[in-house]
Amino acid sequence: MTDAILITGGLGYVGGRVAQALAQAGATLRLSSRRATVPAWARAHEIFAVHDVATHAGGACAGMDTVVHMAAMNEIDAAIDPVAAMRVNAEESLIWLRAAQAAGARRFVYFSTAHVYGAPLAGRLDENTLPRPRHPYAISHRVMEDFVLAAQAEKKIEGLVFRLSNAIGQPADPEVNRWTLVANALCRQAVREGKVELKSSGLQQRDFIAMQDVGAAVAHMLAMPSGSWDDGLFNLGSGKAISVHALAERIAARATILLGRPTPLIRVPPGPGETAPALDFRVDKLAETGFKWRGDFAREIDATLRLCRDAFEKTA
Repeated sequence: MTDAILITGGLGYVGGRVAQALAQAGATLRLSSRRATVPAWARAHEIFAVHDVATHAGGACAGMDTVVHMAAMNEIDAAIDPVAAMRVNAEESLIWLRAAQAAGARRFVYFSTAHVYGAPLAGRLDENTLPRPRHPYAISHRVMEDFVLAAQAEKKIEGLVFRLSNAIGQPADPEVNRWTLVANALCRQAVREGKVELKSSGLQQRDFIAMQDVGAAVAHMLAMPSGSWDDGLFNLGSGKAISVHALAERIAARATILLGRPTPLIRVPPGPGETAPALDFRVDKLAETGFKWRGDFAREIDATLRLCRDAFEKTA
C-alpha cells in the first residue's frame, strides 16, 4: 500500500491501532489529534495538531489520497452533552468530509457504530436493517453516515462507512482514555485489584471483534480497486456474539495465567428465569469482499493485560 492517508483521531483507541496496521501495510500516514503529547509509537509519522476543525481540516487533508475519519466524542460524553455530540460527531465530521473533497482526496472512510441499530442490540442485524438509534452517540453517528453514503452514491468521493461492533485489544499506549470499555476495564481491574467483577449477571450478548481484525479490515478495503465498495456500507464485527460473562471468564482465565495469581470472577447471579435477547450481527457483506478474520481474542487480552501490568500495577 503506497497511499498517503490521514487518520483523524489517529492517536485514539481504535485510531491508534488502525494507524499501526496501515503503517505495517506500507502506507504513509498523517495523524491528526487534539492530544497535547505524542506517544513514542506515533513519532515516526507526521502529526497534525487540530485545535479547531473548521480552521485546520483543510490543511490536514491537503495532499492526502485517503481520509480515515475516526475523531469523535465517545458514548459517555455524548450522553452527558447531546448537543456537543451533534456538533462533534455530525457537524465537525461533515467539515472533514467536505475538506477531503476540496483537497481532492479519492477516498473517505468513516467509522460509525453498530449502535445505530438500536439499544440493546438484538436479533438479526445486517446492512438492510432499519436503524433505530436511541443514544446521542449513535444518533449523531447516524447523521454523518448519510452524508458519506450520499457522497458515495453521487460519486463526489469514494465513501465507506463501517458500523463497528465492540473491539477488543490493547490501546496503542496507556494514555488513551478508553478504560471504561468493558474488556479494557476488566483487564485493568484484574491487574490493579486481582479480580474481575461484573456489576450485572453479564448475560447480555455482544459482538466482539479483535482489534487486529479492525485494522486488517481497513487495510483490506483500501487495497480494493476503485469503484469496488458497492454502496459503501459495511458492518464490522466478528459475526459471533458471546455474553459479557463469557468474555469476563476469558479475561479472568488469561489473567490467572499471565499474572501468575488466581483472578476470581465475581458477578451478580442471574435472576430466576433471567435471559438476554440473542444477537446475530451479520458480516456477510464484508466477507463477500474476500476479507478473512484472523484476530485472536486471547492474544489481544494478553497484550492488554501486559500493558496494564506495565502501566498500572505499581499503583495497585
